[in-house]
Formats: sequence, C-alpha cells, structure tokens
Amino acid sequence: MRCTFEATSENEPGQRWQALFTHYWPGYRRWFMRDGDRARPPFLACRRALRTHMPELEPTYDKLVELSGGGDLAARFLSQWCPRPYISGCAQAVWCDTRRGGAPALVRNYDYAPALLEGAWLATRWHGRRVLAMSDCLWGVLDGINDAGLAASLSFGGRTVLGEGFGIPLVLRYVLEMATTTAEAVEILRRVPVHMSYNVSIVDRSGAWATVFVAPDRPAEVVPQAAITNHQHVVEWPAHARATNTEERQAVLGRVVDSAEDVEHVIAALLQPPLLQTGYERGYGTLYTAVYHPTEATAELVWKDARWRQSCVKFVEGTRIAVFGSGNPAPTDARS
Repeated sequence: MRCTFEATSENEPGQRWQALFTHYWPGYRRWFMRDGDRARPPFLACRRALRTHMPELEPTYDKLVELSGGGDLAARFLSQWCPRPYISGCAQAVWCDTRRGGAPALVRNYDYAPALLEGAWLATRWHGRRVLAMSDCLWGVLDGINDAGLAASLSFGGRTVLGEGFGIPLVLRYVLEMATTTAEAVEILRRVPVHMSYNVSIVDRSGAWATVFVAPDRPAEVVPQAAITNHQHVVEWPAHARATNTEERQAVLGRVVDSAEDVEHVIAALLQPPLLQTGYERGYGTLYTAVYHPTEATAELVWKDARWRQSCVKFVEGTRIAVFGSGNPAPTDARS
C-alpha cells in the first residue's frame, strides 16, 4: 500500500485545485451518494447553513463550486453541511514547556486507510492569510497552521451520535482562515455546529493552547488535556475503542508529554507502537506524523527515516511517496 503526498501552492482557487477536484470527485461522489440523494440536504439548505455560520467562506465556496462545474451535487458536497459520517483514528498533543524555555508545538499522528487519503498538502491565501494544511474533502483541513502561528488538528471523538452540522474538516479550515489566537479559535468551535464528535487541539504563537471536545448534541467543551486520542471523557463506543486502542494510546501519550525534555521526544514516541498504528487494512494505520511550530509558522511531515519541512514564508512544491506495510511507513521516492 502506498500514498502520494503532494505539496501544492496556489494562492487563489484555480487550475491546481480544479485538478484535485477532478481526480478525487468520482470517489467522493460515490461516498456522498451511498445512502441516496434524499439522505443529503438540498442545495438551498447547504448554502443557507454556510451563510449563517461561516459567511466569510462563501466567496471561496462560490469559486470552488464554479471550478467544480457548478453542479448541484458537487455544490452540496462542498458545503460539508450534514455529510455522511467519517471515522478515523489519530493521536495528537500540544507540547509547551515554558519552564525549560521550549517553543510550543502541536504534534499528531494521522491514522486512516491509505486508499482514502488525499495527500494534498496545500499552501493557500484564499482569504489573505497564508494557510498550510493537509486537505480533506477537497477544501477541509485535517491539520494545519497559518501565518499568525495558529496550529490546529483533529481526531475522531469516539461517539456514534450524528446531528445537524458541518463536517469538522471545513470548520478547521474556517478556524485557520479566520483566527489568529487560541481564544479566537475556541470561540469559533463554540458557535459553529458539527455533525459528529471530534477532538480539536489548538496552540498559538504565544503558547496558549486548548483541547476542545465538539459534538452535535452537547456544547463544545475546553478540557485540560494536552494529549488526546479517540474518545472524550469516557469510552462511549467500545468496539471502536478496542480497534484503535484509544485508552492505552492516550495514557502513553500523556506520560510522554508530561516527561519529555523537548518536542523531539514526543515525535519519537509517535513513531513507535502503540502510538504508531499499523492496522492499514482495517483503516487505522498511521499515514504520517505532523509537527507544527507556531513560533516559526512552520510545519513538518515526519516518517521513520525522513522529514519534510515547509514554512508559511517559504513553501516548496514537491512529492513524496510513502509505502505502508506491517512496519513503520517510510517515503520511497521524492520529487521536488
């Protein structure tokens, strides 16, 4: 199994985003329609939801819909209003030890099925601010950082409850486009509805950080946990918890964060079991480790034997191909 990671820079939505849409839309279309057309909200409801909750995104949304061909189904999908459920693994942590003078960092493992990863590492200025982010659902964000030094990432919250709201990747896009501090990001997460339960980790340039539990059936909650995996306060979906080993991974990651001398110790732990997962056939394999440095507004993708660094100031396009098996993933090819 392999994944291609493509670093692409495009300040405004254009031909490169259109190529991304053309490549991935057939698969997303099948996924989006799996429950039938009537299971998804109509266009006017999707447009109204976006205008109500994230109006600043509407001009970009219109551009993306136009680039996609202007079809009703693509427009509904791109709104990310009440999409089908999606479930992943993931572990993430904020490291910020002011006692040792260490600069803050956000580190995470993204655990998912290799065949379902876009692998698009996008550098954009859609709303005037530079955002570096791993793409999902064509314009959503799995994890990323902006030029103000605000970094954010998401992990599944381990609950089966569905509700009326947006897919969390688009909400994370909104956070990185509009917020510059952790406090501003938390306020967005408190007011924008989401359709499933997720855990969001945030840290800004000052070192202020937050872990936020969001859900469709209860208010967003800021919790004092620097390390998080795939449940919220308690395990509510035992089968998923067992499949992802969420409790053990959170305990291990918490101990590592508490004792680490620097962020490199946290990164090293994420590259080893049990934090590194190898259940690729089951959809819970670690595809990459991401490291965000708010002070420098830089980002890294890390594998066992390679690191790929980018910056909000200087973003270099290129490609990495990672091959996955029973051991650690590692890039096997690089083209810049």
